[in-house]
Amino acid sequence: MKRPFRLPRSSRWVPGNHFELLENGEEFFPRVFGAIAQARREVMLETFILFEDKIGKELHAALLAAAQRGVDVHVLVDGFGSPDLSDDFVGSLVEAGVQFRIFDPGRRFMGQRLNLLRRMHRKIVVVDGELGFIGGINYSADHVLDFGPEAKQDYAVQVRGPIVAQMHHFTREAVLDRAQHKRHRAAGVTGRPHAGTAHAMFVTRDNQQHTNDIERHYRVALRAARQRVVIANAYFFPGYRFIREMRRAARRGVDVRIILQGQPDMPIVKTAASLLYDHLQRAGVRIYEYCDRPLHGKVALVDDEWSTVGSSNLDPLSLSLNLEANVIIQDRSFNAQLYRRLAHLMDHSCKQIDAVPPSRWDGLRLVRSYAVFHLIRWFPAWAGWLPRHEPTITLAKPGTAGATPGAPASSPAT
Repeated sequence: MKRPFRLPRSSRWVPGNHFELLENGEEFFPRVFGAIAQARREVMLETFILFEDKIGKELHAALLAAAQRGVDVHVLVDGFGSPDLSDDFVGSLVEAGVQFRIFDPGRRFMGQRLNLLRRMHRKIVVVDGELGFIGGINYSADHVLDFGPEAKQDYAVQVRGPIVAQMHHFTREAVLDRAQHKRHRAAGVTGRPHAGTAHAMFVTRDNQQHTNDIERHYRVALRAARQRVVIANAYFFPGYRFIREMRRAARRGVDVRIILQGQPDMPIVKTAASLLYDHLQRAGVRIYEYCDRPLHGKVALVDDEWSTVGSSNLDPLSLSLNLEANVIIQDRSFNAQLYRRLAHLMDHSCKQIDAVPPSRWDGLRLVRSYAVFHLIRWFPAWAGWLPRHEPTITLAKPGTAGATPGAPASSPAT
């Protein structure tokens, strides 16, 4: 008897969900900390960056209180993004019962961190298997406005409904061994009550089975676009096929707009993205630079139903090396809400970049852009030739400074 063919997890729409857009730390952190304070059974948290500043300390207090009242708390941070947590910070959580894990902590060479490739870049929270959060916001003070001019503009979503079961299953599978995961297996998709009318997909990127799922969903949506496309992304340098779909959409009359960093946290970000401006503008794509402060968002919408929010940038690191997670949302109400927020950004906080008029230097500019584009785009493939180890997840032990090298990992990270 043949087994029926099933699409991958990231290719099936799950109905009955509700999404609420959260903009910046002012909206995000109170929701997450409040959810942790109300947790009854379990908190699963993954993040790229956790700093020991005022936001990190608020999260620490919420997690500590949850563990002390008997909640099963699991935290996974990235060893490159969260490198300097103190003994007291981590140790107090571990002693309270928090399962604190570090993705590929690595070692320093002459004070420098060298493990910058294939990072765990996801930002996910699941509370009691019922309430989820996903987006681009890390746990650091630079995600709130009182940080100053370098405060980041960013987005996340609060999620209820059956799609949370997939997020729950995924976060547990990432850190627990098979026996532990089996004992606490998440309920199936049908085991979660409907919370709204949105259809959704939970889409991840890894270095094994799901190497291009997020980019593929973007390209499918661009190919189907008929009215409008708005992409707001902090680090924009996608591949040839992605750029081709954007140009084709614009040429068939779709209003294609991208919002990029005008005040980047790293100067090379703007330089790299600007190499694509002329190529995109010639096809009719409109480019906006956000100028109030650094843009850190990773959101997009197509027409009046499709939207995505998550951790994935549109650059070689996110699309080809890092571990990422997005939600794809099919819902008119959420799409309209996201469009209003982005339209306000374009109208009040962005400058539209004018196309460069034709000149005798066009050929030289085209050659330069072509060379740099392929240099950066092929970087992940070249990085793959370098010697590498299998990233692992290391469990922090009581009385140690963060992770203990050689501590047993639940499984190799992917």
